[in-house]
Amino acid sequence: MQDADLRALTTKLELLIQRTEQLKKQNRQLLASAKEWREERGQLIEKNQLARNKVESMIIRLKDLEQRS
Repeated sequence: MQDADLRALTTKLELLIQRTEQLKKQNRQLLASAKEWREERGQLIEKNQLARNKVESMIIRLKDLEQRS
């Protein structure tokens, strides 16, 4: 292999290594972001369920008050 070919190959390999590291970093960030979204989604589902339960409880109490009067 000629020196020029070897240098070109070395340059390409270095670029590939850099790109691989960038992609690994980006993947870690995306995984962390996805985890945060899943946690937030879980919290929102829980809050939604609590609100639903409160509304249902209020409806039951209102119906009970209505029947008493």
